[in-house]
Order: sequence, then structure tokens, then C-alpha cells
Amino acid sequence: MTEEKKLLLVSCCAPCSVGVIRRLKEAGVYFSVLFYNPNIRPEAEYRRRCDENKRVCTEEGIPFIELEYEPTKWDNVCAKMMDEPERGKRCSACFKLRLSRAAAYAKENGFTHFTSVFGISRFKDFDQVCAVAQEVSEQYQLPYDMTNWRKQGGLEFAEKLGREKNLYRQTYCGCKPRKE
Repeated sequence: MTEEKKLLLVSCCAPCSVGVIRRLKEAGVYFSVLFYNPNIRPEAEYRRRCDENKRVCTEEGIPFIELEYEPTKWDNVCAKMMDEPERGKRCSACFKLRLSRAAAYAKENGFTHFTSVFGISRFKDFDQVCAVAQEVSEQYQLPYDMTNWRKQGGLEFAEKLGREKNLYRQTYCGCKPRKE
């Protein structure tokens, strides 16, 4: 008997994940969506993004998991790097914090592999996300699915679904704005 594969999809927001959720569902993949984003500020913005992501999962019939909101943990890891540019060291540290927590959750809860939508945005560096994910994957001995969800029209599909569902679309990644 083969072990059933269970994928944990780490989501940063509904607009980035909606297309991936739909494609995985249509492919018959058994998966759950995990929301762990201590980087999002302020807390009202965090709540809005989380609720919107939960709405998409409810509409699509996909299990939604919200982990604790830990902005202090994010500050301890990333706040000293606020002057780093987008796609810089702060993003790598942030990805590592979030993917490590997700991998730990996945291992504790019987998931066989994990992936994220962190690289679907044109504002993020897919290779940077994958490099961090590979490191976390090795640390937790849990395979990371390196699918580039942006490819084959993935980003455009997500944007189309986002418009159809009238999703809240934020104007920034989530971390505290850089001091100018």
C-alpha cells in the first residue's frame, strides 16, 4: 500500500494563492492551505488578508489552517534588515522564518510535502524563494515542491480569478514600510 500524498500549500494572501488553489483542486491533489504571516503589518491588515484567504478556501472547499500571529518573532529575525531592498536579505530571512514554521507544522501533522505561493508575485524572486525552501526542506527532511506557479499563465490566471471573486488586493508585501 502506498502512502497518500498530502501537500501543505503556504499562502501569503488570497490574490497570490487563488489560482494555485484552483489548479491543485482541479488536478485532484489532496492539500490544505496554511496561513502563517508574522510579517504583515499592521494587525488589521493581517486580519483582512487572513480572512480573505479563508474565504477563498471556504468557497473552494479546501481546508484552511491559520497559525499564530507572531509579529514579535518576525521583528526578532528581520527588523534589523529594514534598510534591505526588496528581494534582499530581509526577504530571504522572512521566507526562512515562515517556511520553517510551515515545515514544522507539516511534519507534525502528517503532510508529505509542502510548497508556497511566495514566488508567484512578479515582485518576488522565484529563485530566491526556492533557495531558501531547499535549505528548509533539507533541515526538516520534508520535500518542497518547486513548481513555478507563475509559469504557464499562472499569474494571469490568479489575477483573473481575483477579479472574478472581487478579492482584496493589498499594495505591499506585508512587512513594515522601510524608513525613508
